[in-house]
Amino acid sequence: MKTLIIHPKDRSTDFLKPIYAGILDQTVITGGTTRNELHELIRSHDRIIMMGHGYPGGLFSVGQFPAPGVIIGYNELEHLQGKENIFIWCNAHSFIEKHDLHGFYTGMFISEVGEAEWCGLPGTKQSEVDESNSYFANTLGNIILEETDLKNIHLNIKQKYGLLVENGNNVASYNHYRLYHR
Repeated sequence: MKTLIIHPKDRSTDFLKPIYAGILDQTVITGGTTRNELHELIRSHDRIIMMGHGYPGGLFSVGQFPAPGVIIGYNELEHLQGKENIFIWCNAHSFIEKHDLHGFYTGMFISEVGEAEWCGLPGTKQSEVDESNSYFANTLGNIILEETDLKNIHLNIKQKYGLLVENGNNVASYNHYRLYHR
């Protein structure tokens, strides 16, 4: 399976790299790609993994791509239809559900202390956020290597990331509730 990874270069999301580190047949783009080049890359790959910072309208380009604002948004909808999609950014669920896309995706996903406070978890320590980020990315990366079906990827990450919830990590608990598949 040819996998396209769209992960705009941003030190604050480097923790996500283990998700795709072991994938063999992969193309990783972190910036510099035009919208037309991106569309061709999406067409030529089976699975598309998109991750970084985002909002309900798409995945932010964080200044790494010629397209301002978002690198994954309304212009990419027709190209993502029928692909095996994994969307990992804050509030991706709004984008996916509004545009009737399919795949594994996240809702609001706490990856920084400030987000934890904004989401009602005051007093969250950096160590708790780091533990959640690391465990999620490493676990999802291992699952993707073992499992190809997106529904099973969702079920497995819910179960395995849930172990961190059982250990009392409030950030993981918040994020765990916001992992989806459709």
